[in-house]
Amino acid sequence: MPEEHSRFGYSAVSCFEQCPYRYQLTYLNELKTIPSADPTDALLLGTAMHTGIEKDIQTAVNEYIMSYPVITDEIINETIKIEYLLPIVKKMLPEGAHELQIKDKNFIGTMDLIVPAHLTMEEKDDICWECGKECNEECSGRCRYGKYKGFYDLYDFKYSNNWIRYQDSRQLHIYKYYFEKTHPGKRIRSMYFVMIPKVQIRQKKTEDIFQFRMRLVKELDKVKDEVKIYPITYDSTKVIEHLEICQNILTTTTFEKHPTKLCGWCEYKKFCEEKDGIDMLPSIERVQTNMSENKKIWIYGAPFSGKTTVCDDAPTPLNLNTDGNVKGVTMARLPIKNTVIGRQIKPAWEVFKDAIDDLEKGSDFETVVVDLLEDTYESCRLYMYEQLGISHESDDSFRAWDKVRTEFLSTIKRLMNLPYNIVLISHEDTSKDITKKSGDKITAIKPNIQDKIANKIAGMVDVVCRVVVDERDERHLSFKTDGVQFGGGRLKGITTNQIPLSWDAVEEFYKSLDGEKPKRRTAGPEVVDDTAKPESEPETVETAKVDEPPFEPDEPETTETPRRRARRTETAEPEPTETPEVEEQPKRRVRRTRG
Repeated sequence: MPEEHSRFGYSAVSCFEQCPYRYQLTYLNELKTIPSADPTDALLLGTAMHTGIEKDIQTAVNEYIMSYPVITDEIINETIKIEYLLPIVKKMLPEGAHELQIKDKNFIGTMDLIVPAHLTMEEKDDICWECGKECNEECSGRCRYGKYKGFYDLYDFKYSNNWIRYQDSRQLHIYKYYFEKTHPGKRIRSMYFVMIPKVQIRQKKTEDIFQFRMRLVKELDKVKDEVKIYPITYDSTKVIEHLEICQNILTTTTFEKHPTKLCGWCEYKKFCEEKDGIDMLPSIERVQTNMSENKKIWIYGAPFSGKTTVCDDAPTPLNLNTDGNVKGVTMARLPIKNTVIGRQIKPAWEVFKDAIDDLEKGSDFETVVVDLLEDTYESCRLYMYEQLGISHESDDSFRAWDKVRTEFLSTIKRLMNLPYNIVLISHEDTSKDITKKSGDKITAIKPNIQDKIANKIAGMVDVVCRVVVDERDERHLSFKTDGVQFGGGRLKGITTNQIPLSWDAVEEFYKSLDGEKPKRRTAGPEVVDDTAKPESEPETVETAKVDEPPFEPDEPETTETPRRRARRTETAEPEPTETPEVEEQPKRRVRRTRG
Protein backbone atom coordinates (compact mmCIF):
# COMPACT_ATOMS: atom_id res chain seq x y z
CA MET A 1 0.00 0.00 0.00
CA PRO A 2 1.34 3.49 -0.80
CA GLU A 3 2.87 5.36 2.13
CA GLU A 4 0.28 8.15 2.02
CA HIS A 5 -2.47 5.55 2.62
CA SER A 6 -0.75 3.73 5.50
CA ARG A 7 -1.95 6.35 8.04
CA PHE A 8 -5.43 5.39 9.20
CA GLY A 9 -8.13 7.53 10.77
CA TYR A 10 -11.14 6.32 12.67
CA SER A 11 -13.48 7.06 9.72
CA ALA A 12 -11.30 5.13 7.26
CA VAL A 13 -11.12 2.07 9.49
CA SER A 14 -14.89 2.16 10.09
CA CYS A 15 -15.43 2.46 6.34
CA PHE A 16 -13.30 -0.63 5.69
CA GLU A 17 -15.12 -2.53 8.40
CA GLN A 18 -18.52 -1.74 6.83
CA CYS A 19 -17.53 -2.28 3.18
CA PRO A 20 -13.97 -2.88 1.92
CA TYR A 21 -14.98 -1.92 -1.62
CA ARG A 22 -16.21 1.47 -0.46
CA TYR A 23 -12.92 1.95 1.38
CA GLN A 24 -11.04 1.24 -1.84
CA LEU A 25 -13.10 3.76 -3.82
CA THR A 26 -12.83 6.45 -1.14
CA TYR A 27 -9.29 6.19 0.20
CA LEU A 28 -7.27 4.29 -2.40
CA ASN A 29 -8.88 5.30 -5.70
CA GLU A 30 -9.87 8.68 -4.22
CA LEU A 31 -13.04 8.63 -6.31
CA LYS A 32 -15.00 11.85 -5.86
CA THR A 33 -18.79 12.04 -5.95
CA ILE A 34 -21.18 14.86 -6.71
CA PRO A 35 -22.02 16.79 -3.50
CA SER A 36 -25.36 15.88 -2.00
CA ALA A 37 -28.35 18.17 -2.57
CA ASP A 38 -30.27 16.59 0.31
CA PRO A 39 -31.06 19.22 2.99
CA THR A 40 -30.78 16.51 5.66
CA ASP A 41 -27.34 15.32 4.55
CA ALA A 42 -25.66 14.10 7.75
CA LEU A 43 -22.19 15.34 6.77
CA LEU A 44 -23.31 18.91 6.04
CA LEU A 45 -25.51 19.16 9.13
CA GLY A 46 -22.78 17.71 11.34
CA THR A 47 -20.27 20.19 9.95
CA ALA A 48 -22.71 23.04 10.62
CA MET A 49 -23.08 21.95 14.25
CA HIS A 50 -19.31 21.77 14.72
CA THR A 51 -18.85 25.22 13.17
CA GLY A 52 -21.57 26.71 15.36
CA ILE A 53 -20.05 25.31 18.55
CA GLU A 54 -16.53 26.37 17.61
CA LYS A 55 -17.37 29.80 16.17
CA ASP A 56 -20.88 31.24 16.15
CA ILE A 57 -24.38 30.39 14.96
CA GLN A 58 -24.48 32.82 12.04
CA THR A 59 -21.26 31.44 10.57
CA ALA A 60 -22.63 27.90 10.86
CA VAL A 61 -25.90 28.82 9.13
CA ASN A 62 -24.14 30.70 6.34
CA GLU A 63 -21.73 27.83 5.64
CA TYR A 64 -24.58 25.33 5.63
CA ILE A 65 -26.70 27.39 3.22
CA MET A 66 -23.76 28.05 0.90
CA SER A 67 -23.22 24.30 0.54
CA TYR A 68 -26.27 24.14 -1.75
CA PRO A 69 -26.77 25.65 -5.20
CA VAL A 70 -30.40 26.63 -4.49
CA ILE A 71 -32.02 27.54 -1.18
CA THR A 72 -35.28 25.68 -0.61
CA ASP A 73 -37.90 25.60 2.14
CA GLU A 74 -36.41 22.33 3.41
CA ILE A 75 -33.00 23.98 3.83
CA ILE A 76 -34.55 26.86 5.78
CA ASN A 77 -36.30 24.31 8.00
CA GLU A 78 -32.92 22.79 8.88
CA THR A 79 -31.46 26.20 9.68
CA ILE A 80 -34.32 26.74 12.16
CA LYS A 81 -33.24 23.56 13.95
CA ILE A 82 -29.59 24.65 13.95
CA GLU A 83 -30.39 28.10 15.33
CA TYR A 84 -32.58 26.62 18.06
CA LEU A 85 -30.27 23.84 19.27
CA LEU A 86 -26.83 25.48 19.09
CA PRO A 87 -27.35 27.97 21.97
CA ILE A 88 -28.42 25.11 24.23
CA VAL A 89 -25.31 23.08 23.37
CA LYS A 90 -22.89 25.99 23.72
CA LYS A 91 -24.15 26.74 27.24
CA MET A 92 -23.43 23.18 28.34
CA LEU A 93 -19.83 23.04 27.13
CA PRO A 94 -16.73 24.45 28.85
CA GLU A 95 -14.18 26.50 27.00
CA GLY A 96 -11.39 24.65 25.30
CA ALA A 97 -9.54 24.03 22.08
CA HIS A 98 -11.52 22.95 19.04
CA GLU A 99 -10.47 20.77 16.13
CA LEU A 100 -7.17 19.58 17.58
CA GLN A 101 -5.48 17.30 15.08
CA ILE A 102 -3.54 14.20 16.16
CA LYS A 103 -0.85 12.84 13.85
CA ASP A 104 1.11 9.67 14.27
CA LYS A 105 2.94 7.53 11.72
CA ASN A 106 0.00 5.10 11.81
CA PHE A 107 -2.90 7.41 12.70
CA ILE A 108 -4.50 10.74 11.88
CA GLY A 109 -7.57 12.19 13.58
CA THR A 110 -9.23 15.38 14.81
CA MET A 111 -10.68 15.85 18.30
CA ASP A 112 -13.75 18.08 18.42
CA LEU A 113 -13.06 19.70 21.79
CA ILE A 114 -10.34 19.22 24.42
CA VAL A 115 -10.57 21.07 27.74
CA PRO A 116 -7.89 21.37 30.47
CA ALA A 117 -9.08 19.44 33.48
CA HIS A 118 -7.39 21.72 36.08
CA LEU A 119 -6.61 25.38 35.65
CA THR A 120 -4.22 26.96 38.12
CA MET A 121 -1.84 29.90 38.36
CA GLU A 122 0.27 28.48 41.25
CA GLU A 123 1.75 25.34 39.69
CA LYS A 124 5.12 26.11 38.07
CA ASP A 125 6.30 22.66 37.00
CA ASP A 126 3.77 22.13 34.17
CA ILE A 127 4.39 22.42 30.46
CA CYS A 128 2.05 24.67 28.51
CA TRP A 129 0.15 22.66 25.95
CA GLU A 130 0.07 25.48 23.40
CA CYS A 131 3.48 27.12 23.60
CA GLY A 132 5.47 24.11 24.87
CA LYS A 133 7.22 26.12 27.57
CA GLU A 134 7.03 26.01 31.35
CA CYS A 135 4.04 27.92 32.60
CA ASN A 136 4.64 30.98 34.74
CA GLU A 137 3.03 34.29 35.53
CA GLU A 138 4.11 35.82 32.20
CA CYS A 139 2.93 32.79 30.21
CA SER A 140 -0.65 33.37 31.34
CA GLY A 141 -0.72 36.46 29.15
CA ARG A 142 0.47 34.64 26.04
CA CYS A 143 -1.21 31.26 26.38
CA ARG A 144 -4.90 30.73 26.02
CA TYR A 145 -5.44 28.91 29.32
CA GLY A 146 -2.51 29.97 31.44
CA LYS A 147 -1.09 27.21 33.66
CA TYR A 148 -2.69 23.81 34.18
CA LYS A 149 -1.87 20.26 35.05
CA GLY A 150 -1.47 17.79 32.21
CA PHE A 151 -5.01 16.36 32.40
CA TYR A 152 -7.72 17.04 29.87
CA ASP A 153 -11.35 16.23 29.12
CA LEU A 154 -12.29 15.11 25.61
CA TYR A 155 -15.64 15.93 23.98
CA ASP A 156 -17.05 14.70 20.68
CA PHE A 157 -20.25 16.10 19.13
CA LYS A 158 -22.90 13.88 17.55
CA TYR A 159 -26.04 15.21 15.83
CA SER A 160 -28.03 12.01 16.13
CA ASN A 161 -30.78 10.19 18.05
CA ASN A 162 -28.88 6.89 18.10
CA TRP A 163 -27.04 7.04 21.42
CA ILE A 164 -26.88 3.24 21.68
CA ARG A 165 -24.77 3.06 18.53
CA TYR A 166 -22.14 5.41 19.95
CA GLN A 167 -21.90 3.62 23.30
CA ASP A 168 -19.87 0.88 21.59
CA SER A 169 -17.90 3.22 19.32
CA ARG A 170 -14.11 2.93 19.35
CA GLN A 171 -13.61 6.58 18.37
CA LEU A 172 -12.87 8.28 21.73
CA HIS A 173 -10.80 5.34 23.00
CA ILE A 174 -8.54 5.63 19.94
CA TYR A 175 -8.26 9.42 20.34
CA LYS A 176 -7.20 9.04 23.97
CA TYR A 177 -4.58 6.41 23.08
CA TYR A 178 -2.93 8.40 20.28
CA PHE A 179 -3.20 11.75 22.06
CA GLU A 180 -1.30 10.43 25.04
CA LYS A 181 1.17 8.72 22.70
CA THR A 182 1.90 11.91 20.74
CA HIS A 183 1.79 14.24 23.79
CA PRO A 184 4.11 12.77 26.45
CA GLY A 185 3.21 13.78 29.99
CA LYS A 186 -0.40 14.59 29.12
CA ARG A 187 -3.42 12.47 29.91
CA ILE A 188 -7.08 12.34 28.94
CA ARG A 189 -8.94 12.29 32.24
CA SER A 190 -12.54 11.93 30.96
CA MET A 191 -14.27 11.34 27.64
CA TYR A 192 -17.76 12.48 26.63
CA PHE A 193 -20.16 12.23 23.74
CA VAL A 194 -22.34 15.32 23.32
CA MET A 195 -25.61 14.06 21.82
CA ILE A 196 -27.70 16.65 19.96
CA PRO A 197 -31.14 15.21 19.12
CA LYS A 198 -32.64 15.42 15.64
CA VAL A 199 -36.23 16.50 15.05
CA GLN A 200 -37.58 14.76 11.96
CA ILE A 201 -41.15 15.73 11.15
CA ARG A 202 -42.84 16.27 7.79
CA GLN A 203 -45.14 18.99 6.65
CA LYS A 204 -48.75 17.84 6.68
CA LYS A 205 -50.88 18.21 3.59
CA THR A 206 -53.22 20.47 5.53
CA GLU A 207 -50.42 22.80 6.66
CA ASP A 208 -48.86 25.76 4.94
CA ILE A 209 -45.17 26.46 5.49
CA PHE A 210 -45.82 28.92 8.34
CA GLN A 211 -47.99 26.45 10.25
CA PHE A 212 -45.42 23.71 9.75
CA ARG A 213 -42.60 25.84 11.13
CA MET A 214 -44.67 26.80 14.15
CA ARG A 215 -45.18 23.10 14.82
CA LEU A 216 -41.46 22.49 14.23
CA VAL A 217 -40.54 24.97 16.98
CA LYS A 218 -42.92 23.23 19.37
CA GLU A 219 -41.25 19.90 18.63
CA LEU A 220 -37.86 21.48 19.27
CA ASP A 221 -39.15 22.69 22.64
CA LYS A 222 -39.95 19.09 23.52
CA VAL A 223 -36.44 17.79 22.82
CA LYS A 224 -34.34 20.60 24.28
CA ASP A 225 -33.91 18.59 27.50
CA GLU A 226 -32.57 15.67 25.45
CA VAL A 227 -29.34 17.53 24.65
CA LYS A 228 -27.09 15.55 26.94
CA ILE A 229 -23.44 14.81 27.66
CA TYR A 230 -22.74 11.10 28.11
CA PRO A 231 -19.51 9.95 29.81
CA ILE A 232 -17.48 7.13 28.25
CA THR A 233 -15.24 4.74 30.20
CA TYR A 234 -11.93 3.96 28.54
CA ASP A 235 -11.53 0.40 27.21
CA SER A 236 -8.11 -0.59 25.89
CA THR A 237 -9.52 -3.61 24.04
CA LYS A 238 -11.18 -1.23 21.56
CA VAL A 239 -7.77 0.17 20.69
CA ILE A 240 -6.50 -3.36 20.11
CA GLU A 241 -9.46 -4.04 17.81
CA HIS A 242 -8.61 -0.89 15.85
CA LEU A 243 -4.97 -1.92 15.44
CA GLU A 244 -6.00 -5.40 14.26
CA ILE A 245 -8.26 -3.93 11.57
CA CYS A 246 -5.44 -1.62 10.45
CA GLN A 247 -3.20 -4.64 10.04
CA ASN A 248 -5.93 -6.36 8.08
CA ILE A 249 -6.17 -3.37 5.73
CA LEU A 250 -2.43 -3.45 5.09
CA THR A 251 -2.54 -7.11 4.10
CA THR A 252 -5.72 -6.91 2.00
CA THR A 253 -5.26 -7.15 -1.77
CA THR A 254 -8.86 -7.68 -2.91
CA PHE A 255 -11.47 -5.30 -1.52
CA GLU A 256 -14.78 -7.14 -1.71
CA LYS A 257 -18.26 -5.60 -1.69
CA HIS A 258 -20.26 -6.05 1.49
CA PRO A 259 -23.95 -5.35 0.75
CA THR A 260 -26.04 -4.31 3.78
CA LYS A 261 -29.12 -2.24 4.49
CA LEU A 262 -26.79 0.79 4.73
CA CYS A 263 -26.10 0.62 0.98
CA GLY A 264 -29.10 2.87 0.38
CA TRP A 265 -27.20 5.76 2.00
CA CYS A 266 -23.86 5.12 0.30
CA GLU A 267 -22.64 7.83 -2.08
CA TYR A 268 -21.28 5.13 -4.40
CA LYS A 269 -24.55 3.13 -4.55
CA LYS A 270 -25.30 3.71 -8.23
CA PHE A 271 -21.65 3.28 -9.22
CA CYS A 272 -21.41 0.06 -7.23
CA GLU A 273 -24.57 -1.40 -8.78
CA GLU A 274 -23.49 -0.65 -12.36
CA LYS A 275 -19.81 -1.48 -12.00
CA ASP A 276 -18.62 -5.04 -11.55
CA GLY A 277 -15.08 -4.66 -10.31
CA ILE A 278 -13.21 -2.65 -12.96
CA ASP A 279 -14.59 -4.09 -16.21
CA MET A 280 -18.00 -2.69 -17.08
CA LEU A 281 -18.21 -4.08 -20.61
CA PRO A 282 -19.74 -7.53 -21.16
CA SER A 283 -18.20 -10.40 -23.09
CA ILE A 284 -18.09 -10.14 -26.89
CA GLU A 285 -19.95 -13.44 -27.18
CA ARG A 286 -23.47 -13.18 -28.56
CA VAL A 287 -26.28 -13.88 -26.13
CA GLN A 288 -28.52 -16.86 -26.80
CA THR A 289 -32.09 -15.57 -26.95
CA ASN A 290 -35.16 -17.41 -25.72
CA MET A 291 -38.26 -15.65 -26.97
CA SER A 292 -40.71 -17.88 -25.11
CA GLU A 293 -39.17 -17.09 -21.70
CA ASN A 294 -40.69 -14.24 -19.65
CA LYS A 295 -43.14 -12.89 -22.19
CA LYS A 296 -43.94 -9.19 -22.02
CA ILE A 297 -47.25 -8.40 -23.75
CA TRP A 298 -49.57 -5.41 -23.87
CA ILE A 299 -53.12 -6.36 -24.87
CA TYR A 300 -55.84 -3.79 -25.52
CA GLY A 301 -59.33 -4.01 -26.92
CA ALA A 302 -63.00 -3.22 -26.44
CA PRO A 303 -64.76 -4.16 -23.19
CA PHE A 304 -65.94 -7.80 -22.99
CA SER A 305 -63.63 -8.83 -25.82
CA GLY A 306 -61.85 -11.49 -23.72
CA LYS A 307 -58.66 -9.71 -22.65
CA THR A 308 -58.76 -10.92 -19.05
CA THR A 309 -60.13 -14.35 -19.91
CA VAL A 310 -57.20 -15.24 -22.17
CA CYS A 311 -54.80 -14.58 -19.27
CA ASP A 312 -56.66 -17.06 -17.06
CA ASP A 313 -54.97 -19.88 -18.99
CA ALA A 314 -51.47 -18.47 -18.47
CA PRO A 315 -49.16 -20.41 -16.11
CA THR A 316 -49.84 -19.58 -12.42
CA PRO A 317 -51.24 -16.08 -13.01
CA LEU A 318 -51.71 -13.24 -10.52
CA ASN A 319 -54.20 -10.53 -11.46
CA LEU A 320 -53.44 -7.06 -10.11
CA ASN A 321 -57.01 -5.95 -10.61
CA THR A 322 -58.26 -2.38 -10.57
CA ASP A 323 -61.87 -2.58 -11.78
CA GLY A 324 -63.18 -5.67 -9.98
CA ASN A 325 -64.13 -7.46 -13.21
CA VAL A 326 -62.65 -10.86 -12.32
CA LYS A 327 -65.79 -12.88 -11.65
CA GLY A 328 -65.39 -14.98 -14.78
CA VAL A 329 -61.80 -16.06 -14.14
CA THR A 330 -60.21 -18.36 -11.59
CA MET A 331 -56.74 -16.79 -11.30
CA ALA A 332 -55.50 -15.36 -8.02
CA ARG A 333 -56.25 -11.67 -7.72
CA LEU A 334 -55.03 -8.73 -5.67
CA PRO A 335 -57.37 -5.69 -5.64
CA ILE A 336 -55.52 -2.48 -6.43
CA LYS A 337 -57.69 0.01 -4.57
CA ASN A 338 -57.64 2.29 -1.56
CA THR A 339 -57.26 -0.03 1.43
CA VAL A 340 -58.16 0.68 5.06
CA ILE A 341 -55.37 -0.35 7.45
CA GLY A 342 -56.26 0.39 11.06
CA ARG A 343 -57.39 3.99 11.06
CA GLN A 344 -55.48 4.96 7.95
CA ILE A 345 -56.24 4.57 4.28
CA LYS A 346 -53.45 3.27 2.07
CA PRO A 347 -53.75 4.74 -1.46
CA ALA A 348 -54.22 2.35 -4.38
CA TRP A 349 -50.87 3.38 -5.85
CA GLU A 350 -49.03 2.36 -2.67
CA VAL A 351 -50.85 -0.99 -2.76
CA PHE A 352 -49.61 -1.45 -6.34
CA LYS A 353 -46.03 -0.57 -5.40
CA ASP A 354 -46.12 -2.85 -2.37
CA ALA A 355 -47.21 -5.71 -4.64
CA ILE A 356 -44.19 -5.06 -6.86
CA ASP A 357 -41.95 -5.03 -3.76
CA ASP A 358 -43.21 -8.47 -2.78
CA LEU A 359 -42.84 -9.80 -6.33
CA GLU A 360 -39.23 -8.58 -6.38
CA LYS A 361 -38.52 -10.76 -3.35
CA GLY A 362 -39.68 -13.81 -5.28
CA SER A 363 -42.95 -15.76 -5.42
CA ASP A 364 -44.57 -18.91 -6.82
CA PHE A 365 -46.42 -16.93 -9.47
CA GLU A 366 -45.24 -17.21 -13.06
CA THR A 367 -47.47 -14.62 -14.73
CA VAL A 368 -48.45 -11.14 -13.53
CA VAL A 369 -51.45 -9.44 -15.14
CA VAL A 370 -52.04 -5.69 -14.69
CA ASP A 371 -55.74 -5.20 -15.30
CA LEU A 372 -56.19 -2.29 -16.15
CA LEU A 373 -53.02 -0.32 -16.91
CA GLU A 374 -54.76 3.04 -17.31
CA ASP A 375 -56.38 2.66 -13.89
CA THR A 376 -52.97 2.31 -12.25
CA TYR A 377 -51.92 5.51 -14.02
CA GLU A 378 -54.91 7.34 -12.58
CA SER A 379 -54.05 5.98 -9.13
CA CYS A 380 -50.52 7.31 -9.59
CA ARG A 381 -51.88 10.74 -10.55
CA LEU A 382 -54.09 10.97 -7.46
CA TYR A 383 -51.21 9.82 -5.26
CA MET A 384 -48.87 12.45 -6.68
CA TYR A 385 -51.53 15.14 -6.28
CA GLU A 386 -51.45 14.45 -2.56
CA GLN A 387 -47.66 14.46 -2.47
CA LEU A 388 -47.38 17.72 -4.39
CA GLY A 389 -50.35 19.42 -2.72
CA ILE A 390 -52.17 20.09 -6.01
CA SER A 391 -55.54 19.21 -7.51
CA HIS A 392 -54.35 18.88 -11.13
CA GLU A 393 -51.08 18.90 -13.09
CA SER A 394 -51.94 22.34 -14.46
CA ASP A 395 -51.61 23.76 -10.93
CA ASP A 396 -47.86 23.30 -11.26
CA SER A 397 -47.36 23.00 -14.99
CA PHE A 398 -43.58 23.34 -14.75
CA ARG A 399 -43.11 20.17 -12.68
CA ALA A 400 -46.28 18.19 -12.06
CA TRP A 401 -46.69 16.54 -15.48
CA ASP A 402 -43.12 15.34 -15.46
CA LYS A 403 -43.24 14.16 -11.84
CA VAL A 404 -46.39 12.10 -12.42
CA ARG A 405 -44.99 10.48 -15.58
CA THR A 406 -41.64 9.78 -13.93
CA GLU A 407 -43.27 8.15 -10.90
CA PHE A 408 -45.52 5.98 -13.08
CA LEU A 409 -42.98 4.90 -15.70
CA SER A 410 -40.22 4.16 -13.20
CA THR A 411 -42.59 1.89 -11.26
CA ILE A 412 -43.80 0.11 -14.40
CA LYS A 413 -40.17 -0.36 -15.44
CA ARG A 414 -39.51 -2.11 -12.12
CA LEU A 415 -42.40 -4.43 -12.86
CA MET A 416 -41.27 -5.17 -16.41
CA ASN A 417 -37.78 -6.11 -15.19
CA LEU A 418 -39.12 -8.88 -12.96
CA PRO A 419 -38.57 -12.52 -14.04
CA TYR A 420 -42.26 -13.23 -14.73
CA ASN A 421 -44.56 -13.27 -17.74
CA ILE A 422 -46.00 -9.75 -17.67
CA VAL A 423 -49.33 -8.96 -19.36
CA LEU A 424 -50.62 -5.38 -19.40
CA ILE A 425 -54.31 -4.97 -20.23
CA SER A 426 -55.98 -1.77 -21.47
CA HIS A 427 -59.24 -0.72 -23.02
CA GLU A 428 -59.09 0.68 -26.53
CA ASP A 429 -59.80 4.31 -27.36
CA THR A 430 -61.64 5.12 -30.61
CA SER A 431 -62.54 8.71 -29.78
CA LYS A 432 -59.80 10.31 -31.88
CA ASP A 433 -59.98 10.95 -35.60
CA ILE A 434 -57.12 11.19 -38.08
CA THR A 435 -57.46 13.48 -41.12
CA LYS A 436 -55.80 12.07 -44.23
CA LYS A 437 -54.19 14.19 -46.93
CA SER A 438 -57.32 13.82 -49.00
CA GLY A 439 -59.35 15.38 -46.21
CA ASP A 440 -61.10 12.15 -45.25
CA LYS A 441 -61.35 11.37 -41.56
CA ILE A 442 -60.71 7.91 -40.18
CA THR A 443 -60.92 6.62 -36.60
CA ALA A 444 -57.65 5.97 -34.75
CA ILE A 445 -57.57 2.84 -32.56
CA LYS A 446 -55.21 3.14 -29.60
CA PRO A 447 -54.92 2.04 -25.96
CA ASN A 448 -56.87 4.23 -23.58
CA ILE A 449 -53.86 6.05 -22.15
CA GLN A 450 -51.87 9.18 -22.98
CA ASP A 451 -49.78 8.96 -26.14
CA LYS A 452 -46.52 9.84 -24.35
CA ILE A 453 -47.14 7.09 -21.81
CA ALA A 454 -48.23 4.63 -24.52
CA ASN A 455 -45.04 5.13 -26.52
CA LYS A 456 -42.88 4.53 -23.44
CA ILE A 457 -44.81 1.42 -22.42
CA ALA A 458 -44.61 0.05 -25.97
CA GLY A 459 -40.83 0.22 -25.70
CA MET A 460 -40.88 -1.97 -22.57
CA VAL A 461 -42.88 -4.91 -24.00
CA ASP A 462 -42.26 -7.52 -26.68
CA VAL A 463 -45.50 -6.95 -28.58
CA VAL A 464 -48.53 -4.67 -28.48
CA CYS A 465 -51.62 -6.46 -29.76
CA ARG A 466 -55.28 -5.61 -30.12
CA VAL A 467 -58.19 -7.96 -29.58
CA VAL A 468 -60.25 -8.02 -32.78
CA VAL A 469 -63.75 -9.54 -32.98
CA ASP A 470 -64.87 -10.20 -36.57
CA GLU A 471 -68.40 -10.51 -37.96
CA ARG A 472 -68.46 -14.23 -37.14
CA ASP A 473 -67.69 -13.46 -33.49
CA GLU A 474 -64.24 -15.01 -33.84
CA ARG A 475 -61.60 -13.32 -31.74
CA HIS A 476 -57.98 -12.72 -32.66
CA LEU A 477 -54.91 -10.94 -31.37
CA SER A 478 -53.80 -8.53 -34.07
CA PHE A 479 -50.18 -7.30 -34.27
CA LYS A 480 -50.95 -5.04 -37.20
CA THR A 481 -49.65 -1.50 -36.99
CA ASP A 482 -50.44 1.32 -39.39
CA GLY A 483 -51.70 4.87 -39.37
CA VAL A 484 -54.98 3.70 -37.85
CA GLN A 485 -54.17 0.91 -35.39
CA PHE A 486 -51.55 1.03 -32.63
CA GLY A 487 -49.61 -2.23 -32.43
CA GLY A 488 -46.51 -4.16 -33.43
CA GLY A 489 -43.43 -5.21 -31.51
CA ARG A 490 -39.68 -5.61 -31.29
CA LEU A 491 -39.62 -9.35 -32.03
CA LYS A 492 -37.93 -10.50 -35.23
CA GLY A 493 -39.24 -13.23 -37.43
CA ILE A 494 -42.96 -12.40 -37.10
CA THR A 495 -44.66 -13.83 -40.19
CA THR A 496 -48.30 -13.21 -39.29
CA ASN A 497 -50.42 -10.20 -38.41
CA GLN A 498 -52.78 -12.05 -36.09
CA ILE A 499 -53.23 -15.21 -34.05
CA PRO A 500 -56.28 -16.75 -32.32
CA LEU A 501 -57.22 -15.29 -28.94
CA SER A 502 -55.90 -18.03 -26.64
CA TRP A 503 -52.88 -18.51 -24.45
CA ASP A 504 -51.92 -21.66 -26.34
CA ALA A 505 -51.74 -19.58 -29.50
CA VAL A 506 -49.54 -17.07 -27.69
CA GLU A 507 -47.21 -19.89 -26.61
CA GLU A 508 -47.04 -21.24 -30.17
CA PHE A 509 -46.40 -17.75 -31.49
CA TYR A 510 -43.40 -17.27 -29.20
CA LYS A 511 -42.09 -20.76 -29.89
CA SER A 512 -42.15 -20.05 -33.62
CA LEU A 513 -39.75 -17.18 -32.97
CA ASP A 514 -37.31 -19.51 -31.19
CA GLY A 515 -36.53 -21.33 -34.46
CA GLU A 516 -33.47 -20.73 -36.60
CA LYS A 517 -32.73 -17.03 -36.86
CA PRO A 518 -31.30 -15.35 -39.96
CA LYS A 519 -27.51 -15.55 -39.92
CA ARG A 520 -25.73 -12.44 -38.87
CA ARG A 521 -22.38 -11.30 -40.12
CA THR A 522 -20.09 -14.31 -40.11
CA ALA A 523 -16.62 -14.83 -41.50
CA GLY A 524 -15.87 -17.13 -44.43
CA PRO A 525 -17.57 -18.15 -47.67
CA GLU A 526 -20.95 -18.57 -45.88
CA VAL A 527 -21.54 -14.85 -46.34
CA VAL A 528 -21.81 -15.26 -50.11
CA ASP A 529 -25.26 -16.23 -51.43
CA ASP A 530 -24.67 -19.41 -53.47
CA THR A 531 -28.06 -19.13 -55.17
CA ALA A 532 -27.23 -15.82 -56.83
CA LYS A 533 -26.31 -15.93 -60.51
CA PRO A 534 -22.90 -14.37 -61.05
CA GLU A 535 -23.69 -13.35 -64.60
CA SER A 536 -26.92 -11.60 -63.66
CA GLU A 537 -25.21 -8.63 -62.00
CA PRO A 538 -23.24 -7.54 -65.09
CA GLU A 539 -26.39 -7.79 -67.18
CA THR A 540 -28.18 -5.53 -64.75
CA VAL A 541 -25.36 -3.01 -64.88
CA GLU A 542 -25.33 -2.98 -68.69
CA THR A 543 -29.08 -2.57 -68.81
CA ALA A 544 -28.83 0.38 -66.50
CA LYS A 545 -26.33 1.99 -68.83
CA VAL A 546 -28.52 1.50 -71.89
CA ASP A 547 -31.57 2.90 -70.14
CA GLU A 548 -29.80 6.18 -69.33
CA PRO A 549 -30.73 9.28 -71.36
CA PRO A 550 -29.03 9.40 -74.78
CA PHE A 551 -27.01 12.43 -73.67
CA GLU A 552 -24.51 13.15 -70.96
CA PRO A 553 -25.27 16.15 -68.70
CA ASP A 554 -22.78 18.99 -68.90
CA GLU A 555 -20.65 20.04 -65.96
CA PRO A 556 -23.13 22.65 -64.63
CA GLU A 557 -25.73 19.88 -64.24
CA THR A 558 -23.78 18.38 -61.35
CA THR A 559 -23.94 21.66 -59.43
CA GLU A 560 -27.59 22.48 -60.07
CA THR A 561 -29.29 23.49 -56.82
CA PRO A 562 -32.85 22.47 -55.88
CA ARG A 563 -33.98 26.08 -56.15
CA ARG A 564 -32.64 26.40 -59.72
CA ARG A 565 -34.17 23.07 -60.62
CA ALA A 566 -37.55 24.26 -59.31
CA ARG A 567 -37.21 27.57 -61.23
CA ARG A 568 -36.29 25.65 -64.36
CA THR A 569 -39.30 23.42 -63.95
CA GLU A 570 -41.63 26.39 -63.47
CA THR A 571 -40.20 28.03 -66.58
CA ALA A 572 -40.78 24.90 -68.62
CA GLU A 573 -44.45 24.50 -67.62
CA PRO A 574 -46.00 27.35 -69.70
CA GLU A 575 -44.56 25.91 -72.92
CA PRO A 576 -47.01 23.99 -75.12
CA THR A 577 -47.02 20.31 -74.42
CA GLU A 578 -45.60 18.33 -77.29
CA THR A 579 -44.83 14.72 -77.88
CA PRO A 580 -41.16 14.34 -77.02
CA GLU A 581 -39.05 13.51 -80.02
CA VAL A 582 -35.46 12.49 -80.31
CA GLU A 583 -34.42 15.51 -82.34
CA GLU A 584 -35.69 17.90 -79.64
CA GLN A 585 -33.44 16.40 -77.03
CA PRO A 586 -30.56 18.82 -77.64
CA LYS A 587 -32.86 21.79 -76.98
CA ARG A 588 -33.88 20.37 -73.62
CA ARG A 589 -30.27 19.74 -72.86
CA VAL A 590 -29.30 23.33 -73.63
CA ARG A 591 -32.17 24.64 -71.48
CA ARG A 592 -31.08 22.52 -68.57
CA THR A 593 -27.48 23.64 -68.93
CA ARG A 594 -28.50 27.30 -69.00
CA GLY A 595 -30.54 26.77 -65.83
